[in-house]
Amino acid sequence: MSKNIKLSLISVALLSSLHAQEVKLETITVVSATKSEQSLKDVTSNVNVITSAELEERHYTTVTQALNNIAGINYTNNGGLGSSTSVNLRGAGNNRTLVLIDGIRYQDPSSTSGASIQHLMIEDIEQIEIIKGAQSGIWGADAAAGVINIITKSAKNGTQGTANIEAGGFNTKKYGATASHKSSKFDVKFSANKITSDGFTTMSPRDEDINDYEDDAYSNLTLNFKANYYITDSAKISLGVTSIDAVKDYDTANPDDEAMKSDISNRLYNLAYAQTYNNHNFTLKVEQSHFSRDEIGTVAAWGMQFAKEFEGEYNNIELNDNIKYNEKDFILVGLGSSSDEASYIMTDNSKQDKTNRDNYLYIINSNTMDKIILTQSVRYDDYNNFDSKATGKLGIKYNINQDTFVSSNVGLAYNVPTIVQELNPWGGTNDKLNPENTTSFDISAGYKNFKATYFYNVVTDLIEWYDPDGWGGTPAIYKNLDGESIFKGIELEYSQNITDSLSLSLNYCLLSAKDKDGKNLARRAEETAKLGVDYYPIDALHIGVFGEYIGKRYNDSDDGGQQTGRYSVVNLVTNYDISQNFSIYAKVDNIFDTYYQVVDGYATAPLSAYVGINAKF
Repeated sequence: MSKNIKLSLISVALLSSLHAQEVKLETITVVSATKSEQSLKDVTSNVNVITSAELEERHYTTVTQALNNIAGINYTNNGGLGSSTSVNLRGAGNNRTLVLIDGIRYQDPSSTSGASIQHLMIEDIEQIEIIKGAQSGIWGADAAAGVINIITKSAKNGTQGTANIEAGGFNTKKYGATASHKSSKFDVKFSANKITSDGFTTMSPRDEDINDYEDDAYSNLTLNFKANYYITDSAKISLGVTSIDAVKDYDTANPDDEAMKSDISNRLYNLAYAQTYNNHNFTLKVEQSHFSRDEIGTVAAWGMQFAKEFEGEYNNIELNDNIKYNEKDFILVGLGSSSDEASYIMTDNSKQDKTNRDNYLYIINSNTMDKIILTQSVRYDDYNNFDSKATGKLGIKYNINQDTFVSSNVGLAYNVPTIVQELNPWGGTNDKLNPENTTSFDISAGYKNFKATYFYNVVTDLIEWYDPDGWGGTPAIYKNLDGESIFKGIELEYSQNITDSLSLSLNYCLLSAKDKDGKNLARRAEETAKLGVDYYPIDALHIGVFGEYIGKRYNDSDDGGQQTGRYSVVNLVTNYDISQNFSIYAKVDNIFDTYYQVVDGYATAPLSAYVGINAKF
């Protein structure tokens, strides 16, 4: 994409915003911004919401693909569906962004990347909330860059069911079904979704045909169960279980490596009791997230031992009280205790393990005063292995009129190292790793369907991989980078119903991610531009075209290594409603068969097509 085209896209967004229609923000509610349900219009934080309607019409395969359409987000992937993936939020990776499923932490203490987001499929999702900026003052560690909360669907009145099937490129097949029931006394929902794919090689030398190498298959079975029992009109018990089992073939030494497989098993459990009394809303919850990963085919080599099995577990118990003292004013007070446990077994069967514990207390206050909204939060975390820390956040929003607003947020965050970063089975241990400290600031202005944001984040003691000699002769470690790393940029977002049958969405992000010496950090795109066009020629037919441009990006820091940016990818999807309960769809990914690599030496998908059918009962 030429510079003129990119500037034209931005100009269209700026000029068209003068004719934008009103966005009904009060119809969208979010819970991640303050741990309380609020209208999006009443939230000071910089928030994006992906709704179930968008997910169902665009037919993404993974959560990563859906997130990639948000301004300020792009990702790197080591070789297609199910491969190791890092979602960068304003330049910060997975391990600095807290990922939740129905409010339960999906962060894996046995992984250096935090959440294994590559195993999150798109089915059975009601809403995805993206809260940008430091959120440690609300959610604690892991939320230094922001929060992504994936909310699964709940039961609706009566007995209902859905089914879907899809087939397409790389011998990919998807099957899914949901059953639910809701009455005045209880509700229950169960969903099961399966995907299998022959895939393509994960590793591929640049500019070579991926068909010249063996395929790396992937399979994923995701189950979700949710239930509520209403003891009285003011009290209920909730239970939630999410199960993800996946197997991914991958390459390490060469593109024809057939020995390596990653066999993962993730379980998330949640049990909660909620009680309303006068203006108090009490919640007591117990959560557990368990992660298991077996790296099949891992053997000792070059006289070195490697990790072959990983186990991680997060446990949390929390009590909070949401006290409403005016129509839209509330204070939320909470306390809890959590632990992260991680262990791994080496190829010589030796074992390493460690536990981090945290006791915490937080207070969140929100006030709405006519046109002004104020949000304040403060949190204190008492760690057993790190210095205790107080973090906080202050947000303000001024709704000038029905169409125009300005808002700003300042936050302090504290990101503790993961256990595996300290122990590091791939090199040397570093028990002197310090937590990262983040100060984040953003300011936004919006008019109707257009929004512009400037953000500035400073990270002290940024944790990065460090290989002293570049080839492993001296064991590589995770270490703190001296000084301040700075992530700053602008985001432009625009959406508009051009006519009754045509809508347009555009966003653009200009990012600068530099270390203390002013050198660019690795694998961060300097520019991203994204376009979506939805056309409804008749009520039953939808045609969508979605594209993205990735600007300059280098595989290594300081603009070193291979250039992995400067390309565009366009996808096409069409939906047809046969009846109220049945619909069919087709999609073509990468319709211009663009060749690109987001990580040097790792393959990406060429042109591929898929067809599917959805049914509701």
